[in-house]
Amino acid sequence: MGKTYERIDGRLRTFIEEQPMFFTATAPLSEDGTINLSPKGLTGSFAVVDERTVAYLDFAGSNAETIAHLRENGRITLMWCAFQGPPNIVRVHGSGEPVFRDDPRFGELLEHFPDIDPTRHGLRAIIVVTADLIRDTCGYAVPFMSYDEDRDLHAKRFAREDDASLSAYFEKKDHIAHSIDGLPGLPLPLPPTTV
Repeated sequence: MGKTYERIDGRLRTFIEEQPMFFTATAPLSEDGTINLSPKGLTGSFAVVDERTVAYLDFAGSNAETIAHLRENGRITLMWCAFQGPPNIVRVHGSGEPVFRDDPRFGELLEHFPDIDPTRHGLRAIIVVTADLIRDTCGYAVPFMSYDEDRDLHAKRFAREDDASLSAYFEKKDHIAHSIDGLPGLPLPLPPTTV
């Protein structure tokens, strides 16, 4: 049933880019550390950079577990599943890195997301993932569900923030500067944007 791919192209790329949401999974190295699984959405916030590299925009939220885990060990798995159409699940296992706003690569990476205004969402970083293993499986047990539209609540909430107020918001949260397990998370105050 499952197939391994050398690259993200053709039918596989089309499938990934058509999904309205995906999931990220990371974990610290500590055997008793907290495993993190996060849903990701917002149309335009994901991009295939090349045949083995994908990226997504990391927006404001109430924790920074993915960033902390990637800073510690770089391990990440991304997963898409078909809730409509033929059944399919695609996983990209790889190495990830948070590219922060003051990184010289930030502006060039941001060009891969022309269909979204990141300033409305409190953009913290761009997560870049290099694929080590790309696989799909059947997804026969994944239910049919319909996609109606993106929620507008995130943009409404964070569009009113500037860098200073966003940093102040993050500093009040328990798990932004450090993960649940105490790993370094998002650098605060927020680095300035280089673009």
